[in-house]
Amino acid sequence: MNQETSSMILGFDPGRDKCGVAVTDKKGNIYYHEVIESSQAILTLNNLIQQFSINWLVMGNQTTSKQWKKRLENELLMSVPIILIDERNSTLEARDRYWQMYPPQGLMRLLPAGMRNPPRPIDDIVAILLIERYFNSIK
Repeated sequence: MNQETSSMILGFDPGRDKCGVAVTDKKGNIYYHEVIESSQAILTLNNLIQQFSINWLVMGNQTTSKQWKKRLENELLMSVPIILIDERNSTLEARDRYWQMYPPQGLMRLLPAGMRNPPRPIDDIVAILLIERYFNSIK
């Protein structure tokens, strides 16, 4: 297996109604990110694990993580190590990151950053941040 395929990480921000998923490599290149319905999470994760030859799954450790971890260990088609990462304040951080990734346009640019709300759920950005937190924790 070459270095590129051996470093693919799947970020997962689990939730009751919706989940954020993201795929990056160890250099931080983002290959995929999306907010999905929780009911589609297992199917989506299985597809991403196969499509990107995922080596690790990094998941937030808060609200519903214990139930999700157990479910993933039972329902993922391939065994992938699951790493729990502290996700405190990740939503606030994800809001700032959203505006870095998608700079505000028009009148939205005039609002102070703290007053801007992203126009869509940002759970996928949280999943990206969880991967980054994992890499920061092992440096």
